[in-house]
Order: sequence, then structure tokens, then C-alpha cells
Amino acid sequence: MIIGDLKEIKGRTYPAKRLTQNLVGGASPVQCTNFAMGFVTLDPNGGQVPWHNQEQEEVYFVVSGKTEMCLGDERREMEAGQIVHIPSGVYHQMTNIGTEPATFIYCYGPAGDVAHWKQELAGTLPKEGVDVPALPAGAHPQCTDLPEGGPIII
Repeated sequence: MIIGDLKEIKGRTYPAKRLTQNLVGGASPVQCTNFAMGFVTLDPNGGQVPWHNQEQEEVYFVVSGKTEMCLGDERREMEAGQIVHIPSGVYHQMTNIGTEPATFIYCYGPAGDVAHWKQELAGTLPKEGVDVPALPAGAHPQCTDLPEGGPIII
């Protein structure tokens, strides 16, 4: 039996003020073929999973806090207890709009790394409205900051 423990999964901090901890897949002791799952903590007032898309179908389940979810041309606020379906290939972004940390669980399938993790750390994330479609009107801007100290290649 393999048991993972969130308290023991270090995770990775990204320039967009978030910590991502792999629960299934990645650096987790629990591995699956058909899906990956993780726990994300967005810093108050702007922590973000920046505007991106991926081939995998995905869901986000908000555990705590208040967030802004952008999905395609839609923008909505989400709070604890709500879940959103993210179809394959659709651009999406989640931003913490509250003064406390916001947390959510993601699950996508099939399993595997998603390109935006490496792009964010390398400082090569496509910019909304330039390289990829624009965010919905009124959305918080996409964070494309480089990591402190310069690009990180993983």
C-alpha cells in the first residue's frame, strides 16, 4: 500500500504566487496512469494559475477562499465547495481575489505533466492577447513574471 501525505509533499512554488503539490502523479508517491491530481494554494490578492490550455480534460474544486475563474470567454467568481469542468483545449485561469489564501484541488486525465508548468518556470508562458487568445473582459491580468533569480529549467 502506498500512502501519500500532503504534509510531506513539498511541492513547487511558481512566480504567479502559488504552491502546487502533486497528490497523484509528479513528485507524489502515488502514481496513476489515467489521471493526475494536486492541491494548489493561491496567495492572497492575486495568487494565480495563469492563462493556459492543455490537451487534458480537467476539473478544479475550490476548497477555501474566493477566486475568479476565467474559462474561454467567460469570467465568474467561485468560492469553497464549487467545482468547474475545463474541457480539453480551452484556455483557463484561476486567480485568488480574496485577502486569505485560496486552495483548490485539480484533477486531469490522462496523467502527465502539463506544458504550462515548465513554461512558467522558464519565463516562456504565452502571453494572453499576444500569443494566445485574450482573457475575458474585466479579468485579472495574466502573470507571466520570471521566477526570482531567473529561469528555472525542469
